[in-house]
Amino acid sequence: MTIAKRQFDTLVIGAGGGGLRAALQLAQAEASVAVVSKVFPTRSHTVAAQGGMNAALANVLPDSWHWHMYDTVKGSDYLGDQDAIEYMCRSASNLVVELEHAGVPFSRLDNGKIYQRPFGGQSQNFGGDQAARTCAAADRTGHAILHTLYQQNIRAKTHFFDEYFAIDLIKDQEGFILGALVLEIETGEPLLIEAKTTLLATGGAGQLFRTNTNAHINTGDGLAMALRAGIPVQDMEFFQFHPTGIAGRGMLITEGARGEGGYLINKDGERFMERYAPHARDLASRDVVSRAIATEVREGRGCGSDGDHVLLKLDHLGREVLYKRLPGICDTVKMFLHIDPAEEAIPVFPTAHYTMGGIPTDRHGRVIVPVAQGQESIPGLYAVGECACVSVHGANRLGGNSLLDIVVFGRAAGNDIIDYLNDNRYHRPLDHDSVEQAMAHLQRWDQKGEGESVPVLKKELQTTMENYCGVFRSEEILQQGLDKVLQLEQRLQAVRLKDHSKIFNTARIEALELENLMDIAIATVASALGRQESRGAHSRIDHPDRDDQRWLKHSLYYKEQHRLDYKPVTLKPLTVDSFPPKERVY
Repeated sequence: MTIAKRQFDTLVIGAGGGGLRAALQLAQAEASVAVVSKVFPTRSHTVAAQGGMNAALANVLPDSWHWHMYDTVKGSDYLGDQDAIEYMCRSASNLVVELEHAGVPFSRLDNGKIYQRPFGGQSQNFGGDQAARTCAAADRTGHAILHTLYQQNIRAKTHFFDEYFAIDLIKDQEGFILGALVLEIETGEPLLIEAKTTLLATGGAGQLFRTNTNAHINTGDGLAMALRAGIPVQDMEFFQFHPTGIAGRGMLITEGARGEGGYLINKDGERFMERYAPHARDLASRDVVSRAIATEVREGRGCGSDGDHVLLKLDHLGREVLYKRLPGICDTVKMFLHIDPAEEAIPVFPTAHYTMGGIPTDRHGRVIVPVAQGQESIPGLYAVGECACVSVHGANRLGGNSLLDIVVFGRAAGNDIIDYLNDNRYHRPLDHDSVEQAMAHLQRWDQKGEGESVPVLKKELQTTMENYCGVFRSEEILQQGLDKVLQLEQRLQAVRLKDHSKIFNTARIEALELENLMDIAIATVASALGRQESRGAHSRIDHPDRDDQRWLKHSLYYKEQHRLDYKPVTLKPLTVDSFPPKERVY
């Protein structure tokens, strides 16, 4: 079969904030850039980010990047790499200003400066006040950033392949990544995009769980592509549950709602967070608040006829403040619950939200793998955003750091790719065996006959993950979950498509996505089973304490033989003293 080919300096897979920020850096340096996205770029999941982007601008209260760094290290439960965290926090202020100059319409204070709101896990070291560090465009910050970056890329003449699905990475015998095989969804025709460098920016894998805040497109595609290429994924046991999803549905109620003064109550009307985090209360870090809500419900203090949620009160803030600062939340609550948050409390419960693990990278976005003498980068391959693990989020991400992460490391990866392109001016010869392997992967879904269906298997996978790898975990539950997911993996071999047409065959896309989710599910449960401690979002009821002696290390999961390995956490920052692990309280 003859496959159409295109050549570019850089292939960016994913058109969210991380991919677009890197593409912009490259296009402005006059590199030829292809951005592949399975949806129109402004439908990428960055558009759903609500609350804001952290930076120590000190527009509201005194602040500094040192405090931002300390809060991020502490929030990570000391599993974050401190060199990368320092780099991110030091870069934050300049990049917020850069986004503003590019056209992001941040909300304003009365003095004209960028509006900043308090968010969870931010220090109370400024006269007892919560730091206000999160720069916001009302409650649609991701929407504003994504549209701005897309417009700037159009201006810079970035080449977009909209509604193309990435199948597999192409690599040669020496380990260089040479691009990827992609599928045009409209025609069903494969396309081989050759590139000197490839950047994975495909987002997270929230669709692993039945109840989640993620779009249907968040199926861990980049993570699974890396696994199939022999690259491990890091820290997959740390999956963040956002404390305030709409109960029973999962739609996100931004942490900004509590940053503006909202608070949680149980069925007795008690502000229960004062018992779990006496200082930070409702603005403790997300893992702390999620476990508190789950505990309230488990111990019989939940609200509603089934006692299966708690309430988020915003009505005391007043209609004017709510509709000015949180217009998107007001619209969401009205649409899905048919209530007005200015008059009634919102039923909430933790919902799967963010993949803190991912493809291991350094702070330049280069994908790195362990070798006998430490680690080395895979030539020509980069990753940024939620599909990557730098690791700045460690065991628990602070709200407001994800938009910062994609912009900081998207720019850093772009800069490093420019240097790589200067040293590698020519395309390497294509490896035809690798191309044939990728085509065989795609053609597997041309098999005909009777078999299981994709939707049934996906629903079972999501239910299994929710029941066996949720907010609270134990060895017994995780082992059962791993056994079930491995059985589902076996059943996946028997899945057949009924529709074998080419044009806009979304059934084929959903099958490819399910394959990706299956790999990520096994990685997540296996990594969680291996880590015998509680740290951040990983809460083991059979190992309730954090164990820095044995477990202050990153996990690495390999697809081959479902193998687990580990590597040390980087505790040494770039220029400042290290923050040594200590008890984490709020």
